Amino acid sequence: MPRFLLLLTCCLASASAIAGTDRYRLDPVHTRVLFAIEHAGFSKALGTVSGSEGVLEFDPQDWTSARLDVVVPITRLDLGDGKWNQATLARNLLDGERFPQARFVSSRVEPVDASHARVFGQLTLRGVSREVVLDVSLNALKRHPLPPFRRTAGFSASTTLSRADFGIDAWKSVIGDQVELRIEAEAVRDGNAEAPAADDSAPPPDQDTLQDAADAALKSATETENQP
Repeated sequence: MPRFLLLLTCCLASASAIAGTDRYRLDPVHTRVLFAIEHAGFSKALGTVSGSEGVLEFDPQDWTSARLDVVVPITRLDLGDGKWNQATLARNLLDGERFPQARFVSSRVEPVDASHARVFGQLTLRGVSREVVLDVSLNALKRHPLPPFRRTAGFSASTTLSRADFGIDAWKSVIGDQVELRIEAEAVRDGNAEAPAADDSAPPPDQDTLQDAADAALKSATETENQP
């Protein structure tokens, strides 16, 4: 048992030494933007944009240090109909040919509690930049249960913006001005990103590797105790 305690203490000490801000990359497969906008007063048209990519720097103990830079491929929007998609990407609306991407870069974060925060940043859409505030919820931060078992952060976010603020003001009598956004995102910790370390000659150990070492130590100790 003392051998196990020694191994476990070493693993936990190493994990504690590198705790802090980690770099995550958005998973484009499990990140999607949902938008809703009034359609001639009859209903709210619903659409999604998939394939967003970006980088998140995040420490769950210090939300104020978080940084987000994400690119949204506007040309991948889907309203459920090819002609409707084409009309939305036309020059008088989103102008997808000249502005195929939107970009959000955070400027500051105001924590609300341990799992909620308001994220302020610049949204650039159709060549126009405006400040947008996202209401963000942290859903989970843990090792993913499926291979390759990487540490994953899951978020939900929402905001409402004016399309006119971004120069998208065509068809006012048919299309509403207020656009509701809902974002579901998963970000996977970037194993290639090195956290700051006193010794730059070697990268710090990976937290998932440390967890594996601790699990192995526990298994070894258990097997030793069960030997006759």
